Amino acid sequence: MLAACLLRRAILAVPWVFLVALLVSEPVRADQEAGTAIPAESRPCVDCHAFEFMQRALQDLKKTAYNLDTRTETLLLQVEKRNLCDCIAANLLN
Repeated sequence: MLAACLLRRAILAVPWVFLVALLVSEPVRADQEAGTAIPAESRPCVDCHAFEFMQRALQDLKKTAYNLDTRTETLLLQVEKRNLCDCIAANLLN
């Protein structure tokens, strides 16, 4: 019976301890970031980062398009060469 009473008191006391700890502790402010602080004047803006990201993405797309175009031309030339060789071989057999 005594153990049950102590258990109930402990269960009720735990939230109070956390509440008191939250009230006593100093809140973390936004200016207390970890690491070194970079002044706002020297940080590039979000739009600049987005613009640079979009430029890199566009360059990657251009490279991919060029590579696909080159690969397509190579494959078309191989098909034309194969057709030409097949045509010449057929003419030689006749």
